[in-house]
Amino acid sequence: MTPSEFFTVAPHWTWWIVFYFFVGGIAGGAFLIAALLDLVGGPEDRQVSRMGYLIAFPAISLGLIFLVLDLNQPLRFWHMMLENHTFMPSFKWYSPISFGSWIIAGFQAFAGIAFLAALVGPGDKPRSGPLRPFHKIVYGMGFLSKLFLILGSIFALGTAGYTGILLTVTNRPVWANTNLMGWLFLFSGVSTAVATLILLGIRRKAIGEDLLHRLARFDDWLLIGELLLIVAFLASIWEILSSGVLPATWYTGWGLVFAFVVIAGVLAPLILTIRSRSLTRSSATLAAVLVLLGGFALRLVAVMSSETIHQLERVAGG
Repeated sequence: MTPSEFFTVAPHWTWWIVFYFFVGGIAGGAFLIAALLDLVGGPEDRQVSRMGYLIAFPAISLGLIFLVLDLNQPLRFWHMMLENHTFMPSFKWYSPISFGSWIIAGFQAFAGIAFLAALVGPGDKPRSGPLRPFHKIVYGMGFLSKLFLILGSIFALGTAGYTGILLTVTNRPVWANTNLMGWLFLFSGVSTAVATLILLGIRRKAIGEDLLHRLARFDDWLLIGELLLIVAFLASIWEILSSGVLPATWYTGWGLVFAFVVIAGVLAPLILTIRSRSLTRSSATLAAVLVLLGGFALRLVAVMSSETIHQLERVAGG
């Protein structure tokens, strides 16, 4: 039994996709956290929610640049959204790539409006100027503003988890044998976004002790969920792992990277922050850095380890 017997043709992905997956997760998670703080938080949380909006739009825009750079013919990126002959919108609900492209496009629209609103100032202290109408959409329209944030959060969740689903449906070696990658990337993406907000909040002195503890506690639950998903994920592919069909590099080099994800990216931050009374800004900073490193390593091993299998199979096939 060879790897070709448990997957068909896998796409060729490069480092650009690793970066796209990473910043896409942060973008979706940052918007989600910012929206939650605006919906259920207090005035003292506004500076951090504003940072979330200021992160989300540039991050997803940067991620789309990485995605376009990975295409064999980058100038044709618009074919994912429009028919190339009629220039009419192209939406194929049965195609995860088409469906995901529209989710990301919708999220970018919500994130762009929120970004412009954040440039005006926090929710309770807007500045006057030409961008003031965007601020009104996000903060000044009562129920409609809340609806905007809720809908934007749905698109944000879709963006954060979509990359994991993409790994499954595009027949990536190993990952195509499980349906948990979307959930794993969702939890990891939101967790890395929380870590980013903690780091920036501490650096800019914009985060109070109460919010720091709340974000750290929220990240603890995300990390616990991520750990449980990793266990379930390993169980779902155990037959492949124990069959000996994978190349040795998967168990050694990439196996060590995966171990780093679990130990340094999940368990270590949990140990640093699980006891809220002992949480300090230095321990919160270290935990956040580890979460970001673990989140990047997860996407690295997800893309590049299966790419290694794909390349070895091509060499073996002549």
